[in-house]
Amino acid sequence: MGSPLRCLVVDDDAVSRTLLEEFVRRHEALVLAGSCSSGVEAANVLATDVPDVLLLDVEMPELSGIELLRSRGGGDQPAVVLVTAKQEYAVEAFEVDVDDYLVKPVSYARFLQAIERVRTRRAPEPAPASDGGLFVKTEGRLVRLDLDTVQYVEAQDDYVLIHTATARHLVHSTMKKLEAALPAEAFARVHRSYIVRLDQIADIEDHSLVIGRQVLPIGATYRPRLLARIQTL
Repeated sequence: MGSPLRCLVVDDDAVSRTLLEEFVRRHEALVLAGSCSSGVEAANVLATDVPDVLLLDVEMPELSGIELLRSRGGGDQPAVVLVTAKQEYAVEAFEVDVDDYLVKPVSYARFLQAIERVRTRRAPEPAPASDGGLFVKTEGRLVRLDLDTVQYVEAQDDYVLIHTATARHLVHSTMKKLEAALPAEAFARVHRSYIVRLDQIADIEDHSLVIGRQVLPIGATYRPRLLARIQTL
């Protein structure tokens, strides 16, 4: 089964925090790495110790869960499951690219679904070919992709759609796994649903970019990083 996933619970509500801690202890694939009662306390912990999974409340004084995620810089990042009493945060939550979103009161069955989603996303990345290409499994077979021909990647629920100039490949994977497998110097995440090859970008506007004949959105949290990458080319 592999090593247990280390979980950090962050919630200012003592009852909810205790319940999440108990859920973690029940799961054989998880281990409780720590527990924090505020976003500020969690930020201090994350500065020196990054867990595998962050179970993070949204509404907290001083520093909310979403503010904590937006304050995080580069380097290792945990899988994130947001927990809140209000469904209205769902759209904002996925703009910061979380793995799942739980609404209080959280049932153990729904918690299990979120953890399974995290574990699926942490599955091994697509295998690189010896010549710098990438092997992906599509339509029941392994296909070698020449990464020079990839224009962009689009999220499709539990799949990703890889676009080249002449073809499209539907692959059972996640954006996080594929992003990790692609060479960072050539590709950039520009939205929670899109990864692009930098040398394929023809035009950039305030909230969109153009590749070939396609206009793709740029997420607000990804735009600064994209512009920084373009300026270094």
